Amino acid sequence: MQVVVVGGGPAGLMAAIEAAKENTVIVLEKEESFGKKLKITGKGRCNITSSLPISEFIGNVPGNGKFLYSAFQNFTNKDIIQLLQEEGVQVKEERGKRIFPVSDKAEDVLKALINRCKKEKVKLLTKKKVIEIMVNECEVTGVKIENIQNGKIEILNCQKVILATGGKSYSVTGSTGDGYILAQKLGHTIIPLKASLVPLECFEKKLCQSMQGLNLKNVKIQLIQKEVEKPIYEEFGEMLFTHFGVSGPIILSGSSHLLRVEEVEKKLENRHIQLIIDLKPALNETKLDARILRDFEEDKNKQLKNILKKLLPNKIIEPLIKQAEISPEKQVNGITKEERKKLIRAIKQFTLTVSKFRDIEEAIITSGGISTKEINPKTMESKKIKGLFFAGEIIDVDAYTGGFNLQIAYSTGVSAGKSW
Repeated sequence: MQVVVVGGGPAGLMAAIEAAKENTVIVLEKEESFGKKLKITGKGRCNITSSLPISEFIGNVPGNGKFLYSAFQNFTNKDIIQLLQEEGVQVKEERGKRIFPVSDKAEDVLKALINRCKKEKVKLLTKKKVIEIMVNECEVTGVKIENIQNGKIEILNCQKVILATGGKSYSVTGSTGDGYILAQKLGHTIIPLKASLVPLECFEKKLCQSMQGLNLKNVKIQLIQKEVEKPIYEEFGEMLFTHFGVSGPIILSGSSHLLRVEEVEKKLENRHIQLIIDLKPALNETKLDARILRDFEEDKNKQLKNILKKLLPNKIIEPLIKQAEISPEKQVNGITKEERKKLIRAIKQFTLTVSKFRDIEEAIITSGGISTKEINPKTMESKKIKGLFFAGEIIDVDAYTGGFNLQIAYSTGVSAGKSW
C-alpha cells in the first residue's frame, strides 16, 4: 500500500516511520526543510517528553485528554526515548520531570527522526504543497500537489493519507492551517482555533514594562476570577515580565486553563481576571514579617527601597512598594506596623490584571482543530473518509508545557501510521 504523509514535523515523521514498516511511504513537506517548528521548541533545546508515568499524561492534557488514552498506550514516553537513543541521542531529566537531549540541541532530535525515516526507506520530499485530498465514494484515492518551485500540479495516487500539518501558531515555520482547509473540504468539523500556551497581556502595561526582562524563579502564581473563591489555576515555578505583560512556563500553562473559562474574553475585558504572584512562597506571613523586622533592625536609617534589595530583585522593588502604598524613599525607622502589613501583603499577593491573550502567532500550541468526535481514537482514522488519518496538532487536543504536546505528536503519529 502507498501511504502519503502530509507534513514533516514530529507527528508526520513518526507516522512515516511506523507506516514504512509495512508500506511504501512518501512524506510531503511544503517548506524547504523538515521540522522547522521542532527546531525552535524549548528555546531550541527541545523538551522531548516528560518522565511522568504515561498514565499521568492525560491529566496534563486539558484539551480532550481522554481521547488520547489509546495513542499514549500505543507509543509511550519510554518508546520515544528508546528510539532517540538508538539513533545516538542521549537524554537527561531536568526540573519538572522534563526530558531534554544531553546536547541541548533540538536539531539532534530532528536528525534522529529523519535518520530513522531513511533507514525505513521513507521518501522525503520538500517544497511540495498538498492542495487537495482526492476521494472517491468516501475513500482516499490520492493527493493533488503543487510543486512550490515551479508551480506545476502533480497527482500522486495512494490508499492512505495522514494529515500532520500542525496548527496555526508560528506560521513562519509552515504552520499556516492548510490541513484544516483540506479536512473541512472533506466534511470535517473544525473546532474554532485559539491560542494555547501563550503569554498574557496586562492592563498594568507600563508597570510590566518597568520590570521587562525580570525572570522570577520559585514563585507561586494564582489566576483568579473576581468573586469566585476557587482559583482558575495555581502553580510554582518560573515566570517573566515583558513589555506587554507576563510570560514564562507557569504563565503559559496558566493560559491553557484560562482559555477554558466560560466567556473568558468578556471577563478579561471587564477586568475580572487577576494574576496574584507570591514572591516568597517558602515563607508564611509570620516568618516573612520576622525576616523584614530583622533587616529593618540592621539598617534603621536606610530607605525602604534599599533595605528590600536583600529580599527581592531590584526591578520589582519600587513597583511593589507603590502597590503597598508606601513611599519608596521612606526610612525604615518610620515604617508603621500597618505599613509593614501592607508590604507583606504586596510581597505575598503582588497583583496584576490580565487584559488578553497574545496573538495565536506567539502561542506554543493551537487549541481547537479537527473534532475528536470525527476521529477513531485507536487508529486516528477519519470516521467520514476511509483511508484519511490525522496526527499531531491538527487534532483538537492540547496540553500544558513540559513535553506533553510533543508526546501527543509522537503517539498520534504512531497510531495513524500503524497498519491495523
